[in-house]
Amino acid sequence: MGTITPKENYIRMLKGEVPEFVPSFFNSATAPLQDEMLTPQSAPSGSFTTVYGVEYVGSADNMWGAMPAPGKILLRDITKWRDVIRTPDTTGRDWEAYYKKQTDQVDRENKLVSFAGGDYFLTLVAFMGFEGALLALYEEPEEVHALLEYVSEYYLDVMKKQIYYVRPEEFGLMDDDAGYRNPFFSVEMYREFFKPHQKKHCDLALENGMFINRHDCGKSEQFVDDWLDMGVCAWNPCQTTNDCKEIKRKYCGRLALMGCWDNQGVFSNPKVDIKLLKDTLAEYTDTFVPGGGFVWSAMLMGPPDDPDYKERMEIIRNFYEDYVKDYYKKHPF
Repeated sequence: MGTITPKENYIRMLKGEVPEFVPSFFNSATAPLQDEMLTPQSAPSGSFTTVYGVEYVGSADNMWGAMPAPGKILLRDITKWRDVIRTPDTTGRDWEAYYKKQTDQVDRENKLVSFAGGDYFLTLVAFMGFEGALLALYEEPEEVHALLEYVSEYYLDVMKKQIYYVRPEEFGLMDDDAGYRNPFFSVEMYREFFKPHQKKHCDLALENGMFINRHDCGKSEQFVDDWLDMGVCAWNPCQTTNDCKEIKRKYCGRLALMGCWDNQGVFSNPKVDIKLLKDTLAEYTDTFVPGGGFVWSAMLMGPPDDPDYKERMEIIRNFYEDYVKDYYKKHPF
């Protein structure tokens, strides 16, 4: 693997340096922790109801990612949010014991502990549904501002508890505000409604020596400069609907990219032609690995127990081990 741990290697990349070996999902250096007091990231064991009363569900079709239960709307009228949305009373909660249980088995020598938060648009969607959230932004902007300010006080309080008891090394700024072809709102609207609250999280993270990794699916490249302004140093998954090559060229050394693999095209199909897969892996590697600032993220989309999936995932893994991992040693620059 190298003379440094995956964690040290990953940190080197986040700092804008060229790492010793190419980071990959095959040698993950992070230990992402969920917090029951915040929005769930996954729901593999059935439904989960948040402290605000939003029910989330997961399914095998979306890899058990947590989604608000279809058809269940908590807040139908944004002007009535004060009657519906209640921040939980955490008096007497044993935060220390909860976080100790979360981290007891984490190998902190080799793994960065990461918490996610700052999902203000998705919080609004969770309360009101997608259409309701977008309409509220246009029809009742002052009420949206007031609601987000109210929720932000709680979200920041939880983050402060995480920092005090866990000392995480990475903050995952998590919000999905774009579809495959377009963002859900303009850059100006992002700056008005969501960036001010996310910046408070980022400021808190930076004050405590944390790296900031932005999660944003879809065509969200128009927000990159705002992320950098807040101290973001990595973006996942940076999907191919964005101009990944130009983003790599423009921001290399300032923004590490985790993704740039077409996970919706033929190359991620478990039945993809093997020669085509290998050729694509080579092109993918030679395009995005040089210069550092990249987590190699080739993958397949399909049932893990499918024989074709298993065969081609083994090809991907072997390609990483044989050609990609030591790329910087074999291709000095």
